[in-house]
Amino acid sequence: MADKRDYYEVLGIQKGASDDEIKKAYKKKAREFHPDLHPDDPTCEDKMKEVNEAYEVLSNPDKKQRYDQFGHAGVDPSYNGGGGMGGFTSGMSGFGDMSDIFENIFGGFGFGGGSSSRSNANSPRRGSDIQESVSINFMEACKGIKKEIKVNRMNTCDICRGTGADSSSTSETCPDCQGRGTVRVTQNSMFGNLTSTRTCSRCSGKGKIIKNPCQKCRGIGRIKVQKTVSVDIPAGIDDRQTIRLSGQGDCGVNGGPNGDLLINVSVKSHDIFKRDGFDIHCDIPVTYMEAVLGAEITVPTIDGDVKYNISEGTQTGTVFRLKGKGVQKLQRSDRGNQYVTIYVEVPKNLTKKQKDLLREFEASLSEKNYTKRQSFFDKLKKKFDL
Repeated sequence: MADKRDYYEVLGIQKGASDDEIKKAYKKKAREFHPDLHPDDPTCEDKMKEVNEAYEVLSNPDKKQRYDQFGHAGVDPSYNGGGGMGGFTSGMSGFGDMSDIFENIFGGFGFGGGSSSRSNANSPRRGSDIQESVSINFMEACKGIKKEIKVNRMNTCDICRGTGADSSSTSETCPDCQGRGTVRVTQNSMFGNLTSTRTCSRCSGKGKIIKNPCQKCRGIGRIKVQKTVSVDIPAGIDDRQTIRLSGQGDCGVNGGPNGDLLINVSVKSHDIFKRDGFDIHCDIPVTYMEAVLGAEITVPTIDGDVKYNISEGTQTGTVFRLKGKGVQKLQRSDRGNQYVTIYVEVPKNLTKKQKDLLREFEASLSEKNYTKRQSFFDKLKKKFDL
């Protein structure tokens, strides 16, 4: 028993979690591992047992306190060979079927016991959602694009039409579980008589027995197929957003609805543009002369190049806005803006003649040509009484 996982780890929560957080974590894990919701995954039954065990302890204040103090030994004396912590056994016998806990929490959701789908293995069940990824470039995200992606999903078998039986065979109700797909098992233990619900081994949880299974699907009623799906990726989609295609996931069981297809979008970065929501930012270098005298410069946008006049004396870091030149907003006609930051590039590798000309030019200037410089030194003088 030393290989038991920490109960908080099993539920995916931190120690000290509130009752509400424990309950929410259990709901999430139950949806993830409950055998009724994942009939094709044989590992779910063991995982669900582990989740049930963790919740049975952490949802009980007394047991949770003992577990927090002593670990597994505080709630399971056999962890220490039955000695030392034996006084903690009182109250642990006959805590009942774990499915009762599941029913109390999920009764309103159609899971668990009672009249829910667990008591009727032949009730309709929704197919699982499936996820795929698609990568697009920056401009495709801005403008929108149609992509073809290959999807592996479960479809109803076209031979047996989901019955799992070949054309010459019929199915009959499982005599062991009476069509429920589960059986109750009572075991004697040091805690007393423990009753648990297990998947029926005779029908493998289907609630019915097929004498001659369909050869194509081997009695499952569903087969995995690959299908090409056309996806309209809307203009304005951003990195790590998800598109949901209703009914394009795995087919349902027993006439239940299909699951959905979730497409996770990855957007590649751009060499020039950076995106912030629906706005676009870019940096434009200009020459020293263009900054001093003003000039008409070419600015790239996602719609193509545009002309823009920068004023005389433009400084590095100056930002101007191109209204409506950003990304189209999702499901809307208006767009964000483009913000352009000017950077004045100082010339390098000058010849002696060029340097002399610059010195002559600098000598012809006065303080009034440098307003920021003048303002800086005026503030410096006031601060230090120079």
